[in-house]
This record gives sequence, structure tokens and C-alpha cells, in this order.
Amino acid sequence: MGFRPTIQQIQRNFAVAPRKQEDPSLHDDWVSAVDGSNSKFVLTGCYDVLIKIWKAAGSCTHLLEGHTGAITSVCVVKPRVAQNGADQIVATASKDRTLRLWKFDADESSDHINRVRDFKILRGHNASVQSVFRVLGLPNSLVASSVSGTDDVVSVKKRKKDAEEEDPQVEEEAKSTLVGHTQCVSSVVWPQDETIYSASWDHSIIRWDVEMGKNSLNLYCNKVINCLHVGGEGSALIAAGGSDPILRIWDPRKPVLINSSWISDCKWHEKSWFHLVSSSYDGKVMLWDLRTAWPLAVIDTHKDKILCANWWKGESVISGGADSKLCISSDVYVL
Repeated sequence: MGFRPTIQQIQRNFAVAPRKQEDPSLHDDWVSAVDGSNSKFVLTGCYDVLIKIWKAAGSCTHLLEGHTGAITSVCVVKPRVAQNGADQIVATASKDRTLRLWKFDADESSDHINRVRDFKILRGHNASVQSVFRVLGLPNSLVASSVSGTDDVVSVKKRKKDAEEEDPQVEEEAKSTLVGHTQCVSSVVWPQDETIYSASWDHSIIRWDVEMGKNSLNLYCNKVINCLHVGGEGSALIAAGGSDPILRIWDPRKPVLINSSWISDCKWHEKSWFHLVSSSYDGKVMLWDLRTAWPLAVIDTHKDKILCANWWKGESVISGGADSKLCISSDVYVL
């Protein structure tokens, strides 16, 4: 009696690990927010109420001053070319209950740090603003979340001005408010024009229909949720982390056991459907591939809890934490 041969498919996942660790970029307090979505610079927010622009590790080019409370979130708004040379716009959120917009020239060279003042203040929250996110398809809109348990959709209207005239500092309020969470809304993303996702300490994630102003999906877990990001194939996967060592991915995926403490941040890779990065209060950054249940790499450069993490230039991982450092791990090839 003969044996029938069987064919097994073996999938090989290459190890992904940083080949180079840059020197830490020191801050005066906790680094609470970081954005690497623009290849020209890294944007950081700090508990010392300052926002900094870094062109490389240890090279701070701009200092953004105006907030009166700790910075909680930062994001790069879609770049535009202005007649006065300020081609970049960034948005920041703070415990001072405001959102602020800033303009600067990313290519400006100087032998000293350039100081920048905010050109627009967005008000409407009655508590600390926890998260701000740009709308990928609507460059003049932002979404922000608050400790008060609401999500505010903020529309930034364009203003016509003469080429020689500088923008005066103006204030605007939220265009609309989405009410549904019962506790602090810790994170919010706006991946598509018609859809907003929000995560909360009330153990829930809500998907909002922007046009109708109503929730279209509710996801629940048994823990406080601290961070949220949407990505993967067709931007259909929802990744979230919270007050336990589990990174949860819906659509649907099984939870994956990773860090040994709370997960503070998670971000999908812009060009890969499978890769994401997460950070934790245990001082570790981990790189993930959804096709395997274990981390591809563990980055252990911080000496205290990590508060934020992101990708930069597609091949670097950036992170900030309670050790007051911005750390850059480069040559991370996932494609």
C-alpha cells in the first residue's frame, strides 16, 4: 500500500529589526506625542508645553510656542506652498483645552532655532484635548477628542490674504460635536472622508458616519483603550491598545499577547498591509507582522515608559517617552 504525498505551504517572514540606532534627542520633560508622516522632519510634543521640529537626531530647527498646558497630540496637516515660504502646517492639542495651528518653512536654514507662534487657535472643548488627527481627503479639516467624552469635528476655513500680509492670530470653534462616549475619548482617527473612529476609556470604539453625525459601529473590550489606528488592506483593520498587555485587531483578528504593561500607542505602516508598530509603558517598542503571532523586533532604547511611537520615512521608527527622549531607530525595512 503506497503513501500519498502531501504538499505543505510554508510562509517565510523575514526578520525586521533596526540596523541603526540614532543618538536620543533630549527634551526637558516627557515626550508625549510624535509624528513622522513628513519625510523632511519629525514633529514632537512635550509636557514642557513646547513643540519641536527635528530634521535629524539631535538637530532641532524650530520651536513652536503658544500652548499653556502639556502637549497631548501632534499631527502634520497636508503640506501647502504659501507665498511667504511657510510651506508646512501642523496641528497640536494640549491640556490647555485648545487646538493650535502653526506654519513654518521646513527648508529654512539658520544657525539658531527658529521660534514660531501659532496662527490659529481652535476652541470649544471644556477639558483637556487628548487627540488630534488630520482628515486625509479634506486638507482643511481636523478631528479632535477630549476628556469630556465628546469628539469635535473642527473645520478650518481658508482665508484670503495679500502676499505681504501675515495671518493674524484668529480663533475658531468646532463645526460639530459627536456625542456617544461616556468617558475620556483617548484617541481619534479620520481615515476616510465619510468615517471617523474614536476610542475611549469607556472600553469602546465607535465608528461615526460624518454626514449623519451618528455612530454606525460599536466595538467593545473589557479594558480602557488608550490608542487607536486604522490601516491594513483597504484601511479595514482597526488596531487598538489599552490598559493591559494585549494589542487588539478587529476585522476580525485574534488578540495578540505582547508587552508586559499598558500599550500607549500603535501605528500602521503607510505602505504595508501587514506591519505596525506599538509602544508600551514597559519601555519597549515592538514591530509586528499580522502574518505571525510574535513580534518581529523589540526596540529597547528607552529607560522609562514610552508614551508615543510612529513611523518616519517608511524605514525608521520614532518614539518618545517619560525619559524625555526622542529615539530614532532607522533602516527598518518591511517591504
